[in-house]
Amino acid sequence: MVKRAEIKITGIVQGIGFRPFIYGLAETHSICGWVLNNEQGVFIDAEGEDGNLDALVQNIPRLAPPLARIESFDIKHVDPLGYTLFEIRKSAEAQEKFVLISPDVATCDLRLSELFSPGNF
Repeated sequence: MVKRAEIKITGIVQGIGFRPFIYGLAETHSICGWVLNNEQGVFIDAEGEDGNLDALVQNIPRLAPPLARIESFDIKHVDPLGYTLFEIRKSAEAQEKFVLISPDVATCDLRLSELFSPGNF
């Protein structure tokens, strides 16, 4: 039986490869639909066989990228639309802009020396 879920995830889920992560999970579990993000978080519209959709939902928090910090995970089951593929959609812009972003954990040695150089301010 095909099911569809609208999923909203908030927290540190942007700038860390979360959408490509979701795309990979969707492909693994034969899920169709889309993923996008905006200032509120990541939105997923996922449709697939009952067990596959359940597996996707369970694996998102379990396998999330290491820098992700999921603060909320809301799921709303809705009627299937008949999606035939899964896509990463362009990020949506909104009026208010507030996004939790992970710290830059991959700063190179050159930038670190520049950061702590007394002449740079």
